Amino acid sequence: MPVAKLNDCDIYYEEYGEGFPVMLVAGLGGVGAYWQPQVEALAPHFRVIIHDHRGTGRSTKSHIKYSVEQMADDTLGLLDWLGIEKAHLIGHSTGGAIAQTILTGSSRSRLDKVVMYATWTKADAFFRRCFDIRSELLSKSGAEAYLTSSQIFLYPSWWVRDFAETPEAKAIYDNDIDKKIVMSRIDALLEFDVEDKLKNIFNEVLVVGIENDHLTPAYFSRRLAELIPGSQLVIMKDGAHVASMICPEEFNRIVLSFLKEGDAAGARGAIQSRRIDADRSIS
Repeated sequence: MPVAKLNDCDIYYEEYGEGFPVMLVAGLGGVGAYWQPQVEALAPHFRVIIHDHRGTGRSTKSHIKYSVEQMADDTLGLLDWLGIEKAHLIGHSTGGAIAQTILTGSSRSRLDKVVMYATWTKADAFFRRCFDIRSELLSKSGAEAYLTSSQIFLYPSWWVRDFAETPEAKAIYDNDIDKKIVMSRIDALLEFDVEDKLKNIFNEVLVVGIENDHLTPAYFSRRLAELIPGSQLVIMKDGAHVASMICPEEFNRIVLSFLKEGDAAGARGAIQSRRIDADRSIS
């Protein structure tokens, strides 16, 4: 089992393909298996790395105070372990927050092109209510209720209708949930805010939002693209919070176009794409 031994934890990871490295960083569920549809599409072109976040999957279940900064440090620690100086990064939800944290910190040079997908800038009233409800379910009703209810937050309604009982419906989350760890990781998301630093990001960034995402609504993606100079924005129509699983062909086409050509707008299937002027003054 491939494990990166960081200072105080073991991080489980997998590698596929050859070429310039691409890290796929999952959301709150934290398990690298979430990215399987992207591994298959990207591995013929890149060295693809997935991992289970600390506290999830086959990585160490540390009982610490979790933070997005700690998650970013673990991500950079994995790069160090693998001897990678620079990589592209695709971050989903919490993975997008990790990307923002790295790009606004002292290690920003470690990343090249970055995709921030179904993520947010900072918690607002809607975001907080979603996670208050999810925390309440986990603490009072247990892991099974939390996992079942997560489908409502993550998937399109039609997909829940048709596929709620399939194995794919549970692929995004670790079934062996440690309640205290998940609660701490949720607290980390609610505390995250680097919005005032986003104007200092000058990497090539693609922001991918989804019109029917009801956990991180598309207005978060539009805001993120407005604040990051020179960024591209693509809004997919369908797929909700897990569009890379629900609509993998469209998602993969958009991401590959950006990573290989730098032009996400060239990928068909997006209903909106624009480039923010790099010289635009951000208030």
